Amino acid sequence: MEFIRIQSIDNPLFRSMHDLMKEVFPPEEVLEYSLWKEPLEDPGIRVFVAVHEGKVVGTTEYRYYDDFQVAMTDFTIIGQAGLGIGRFLARKRWDDLQALAAASGKPMLGMFAEIYDPYRIEGHAFGGVKPMDPFVRREVLSHLGYKRLGFSYVHPSWENDGEAVAELDLCFLPTDEDQTELQAKLVVNFLKRYYAVLANKPKSWHEMIEALEQKNNLSLLPL
Repeated sequence: MEFIRIQSIDNPLFRSMHDLMKEVFPPEEVLEYSLWKEPLEDPGIRVFVAVHEGKVVGTTEYRYYDDFQVAMTDFTIIGQAGLGIGRFLARKRWDDLQALAAASGKPMLGMFAEIYDPYRIEGHAFGGVKPMDPFVRREVLSHLGYKRLGFSYVHPSWENDGEAVAELDLCFLPTDEDQTELQAKLVVNFLKRYYAVLANKPKSWHEMIEALEQKNNLSLLPL
């Protein structure tokens, strides 16, 4: 299996990747095809596909903020069971992030991810791919060490229509697995940076940020 970076919408592998995203994710979680041009060309956004026998069978997007010393996993898609795609992507991503952190001269504190709450997203089949089932994914990510941040989370729809998406939890994978809290200021700064690209944010998102700004630390809870 190959781990190949995509840096242009003209790369034929990108069409396959985008089709896989539309097959697996709800519409509000998928950025429109042409709007990918700038993100793919951004050196800070790392988009990779897993290619098996010439076919895109998985993909992941992530980024590293060296000033915050944290990473963010935007998404991971496993397109087929029985190939070890999830482990392959997780290992390759972690190796790449460790190299980016080393190059920055500062250690990585951990990695954020938005993780579906299976009890709030029951109506979506995720393309019928069983490894993408929210119950399965949540348990796998718990095994990897992700923890849920202790607050009610919403995020702006990637359709940039001002709607709130509330079926996910914001989670964090600390490099120190005994860590039980995370600075609220770090979470606020990260979310403001991450969603700066979306102009139309719902009122509930702004209210969430304002509430977080009043806190010192946030609990890291079991998934």
